[in-house]
Amino acid sequence: MDIKRNIRRALGHLIDCPRATRLVSQMQERPLGFRDRQLLKLHLAWCVACARFDRQMHFLREAMGKYRQ
Repeated sequence: MDIKRNIRRALGHLIDCPRATRLVSQMQERPLGFRDRQLLKLHLAWCVACARFDRQMHFLREAMGKYRQ
């Protein structure tokens, strides 16, 4: 059990939450580079809070798109 927790912690913290949320925000405006995309994907797989932020950003973008129409 501790091994799984340590692996999860190591993979999820290759980038920290502030950087992950910045990347999620930037991803709304421009495509991310390969490295940033992969680091963000790993972080979102393990960080519940950042994954929730990512879903919220997608929801808001879709809602604004529908509002403009």
